Amino acid sequence: MASKIPNRALYNILLAYMSGKDIRARLVMTNTTCDTEIDAITNLSDYTTIDVGDATGYADVQLDTETITENDADDRADFDTIANIIFAGLSGDATRDYQGVLLYEYVDGTDANDIPLYFLDFTSDIPKEATQVTVPSSTTNLLQVTQG
Repeated sequence: MASKIPNRALYNILLAYMSGKDIRARLVMTNTTCDTEIDAITNLSDYTTIDVGDATGYADVQLDTETITENDADDRADFDTIANIIFAGLSGDATRDYQGVLLYEYVDGTDANDIPLYFLDFTSDIPKEATQVTVPSSTTNLLQVTQG
């Protein structure tokens, strides 16, 4: 017999952790190790290289339209944003192309204390000359808690 966690429990676990948190998105370039490092990563400073976007005008984006849902059809709980995540006002002078977005819990604005949650690798890199990067709201959700 297989062990199972009810979908409502998965939802409650995600809800308990994510509720009331200041979640932010960080645009990262192609030299990042966020796509390969998962072991012993407790804080942002544990990554070898985050490779934060360095275009003039860049700033991390604070999420403000998060949703958490119980997904009975797929036996999981989902975390998503209602609105797109938009990195606007970029000057188009980044050093490297953009590879993805790192979602993290903002604790105090230092890499030693802020907590990584999820790295979203883009389907294809976005050119460094971009003046705006839009991460579409997901139809499959950004972060999922599923059966083990």
